[in-house]
Amino acid sequence: MKKIIQITAGSGPAECCWVVAQVLKHFIKELSDFKMEYAILHKVKGTENRTLQSVTIQLKGKELEPFLNTWIGTIKWIGKSSFRKFHKRNNWFVGIQEVTRISELNFNERDLKYQAIRSSGPGGQHVNKVSSAIRVLHIPTGIQVVVMDSRSQHQNRKVALERIQIKLQEKQIESLKNSMQQQWENHMSLERGNPIKIFTGSDFKQKKKEKSFKTKRNQLKTDLRKQLE
Repeated sequence: MKKIIQITAGSGPAECCWVVAQVLKHFIKELSDFKMEYAILHKVKGTENRTLQSVTIQLKGKELEPFLNTWIGTIKWIGKSSFRKFHKRNNWFVGIQEVTRISELNFNERDLKYQAIRSSGPGGQHVNKVSSAIRVLHIPTGIQVVVMDSRSQHQNRKVALERIQIKLQEKQIESLKNSMQQQWENHMSLERGNPIKIFTGSDFKQKKKEKSFKTKRNQLKTDLRKQLE
């Protein structure tokens, strides 16, 4: 199984970019512990040294889905800023999101299906009686073109091959645009509530999430009191 994920600081400040760099270290270490393969596809550096605005990583492994279930979401770091020592904020958030993979349209003529058809339109009886037009279908994508530019079937086949390649390139570019748009949306849609992992301190230790029922218990007491009044 292969997947692509992005660790992003969103629109957060330099502190969040520092957290991205730290999360990347922990993420890669855990990948190694679970014997997952990875390749860093793209990095965007932050404004400060040793910080990252975002990083995109391709992952490969048998148990990739359950592994990512423990990482995909919001990551929270609790600590003092090293860039602004007198800043009062202690909570910083980054996100880990899955990016839709771009389909690999490796062109192979064996994936093409050619069909000779009768041409339509002006050209006299010869055009109508001879199957000189060519329809070519790219089976994996369903993209097809019809060429009837020439009375020569061979020439139409050659032109059809060129046009189907252009259409496949256009589809690949469109997929790339959609992927880039999704990455940008990941930057802007970072949720700060209910983090999946919490780290704390300058040494970036993982903090266990402690479930508290205090608020719920107090609410139940209030509801019970109202019923007894």
